[in-house]
Amino acid sequence: MKRMTTRQLTLCAMLAALALGLSYLENFFPVLPLPGARLGLANLVTVFALYALGPLPALAILLVRCFLGSLFAGNLNALIFSLLGGLAAMGTMTVLSRSRKLSLYGVSMGGAAAHNCGQVLAAVITLGNTAPVGYLPLLLWISLFTGALTGALAAALFRALAHTNLMKT
Repeated sequence: MKRMTTRQLTLCAMLAALALGLSYLENFFPVLPLPGARLGLANLVTVFALYALGPLPALAILLVRCFLGSLFAGNLNALIFSLLGGLAAMGTMTVLSRSRKLSLYGVSMGGAAAHNCGQVLAAVITLGNTAPVGYLPLLLWISLFTGALTGALAAALFRALAHTNLMKT
């Protein structure tokens, strides 16, 4: 495994802080009036990091966001939901990003759907029954739109940074 440069480590730290901030900020603007349904703006950072830095740095950023977010919230349940959703999304996006047939949009939509599956699993574990599974079809339908939005924002970010030297690591 290649060692990270100071520049790469700094970029990872900044992206982790950005993901944490976006996740926290999203709590103040409930765009979707359904329990558990969010835009998933922090996933924008995960998608970006996956394509810009690779799977391992993206995973590190995700884990930092999950652990610090639950620590700041003071909620162990938040950690369970965040980790299961985030790891499901990260694993799915890592696999899908290797496909030449899927664009950034498709990878992001797959990640959003997987995130919802992970969070429903967390709800099943937390509640001790399978009732939350009935909510999954609605969440998966919503994930088509939230994942497409995240993919569009990530694509716009890559286009905006294409003419800079910010991503040369």
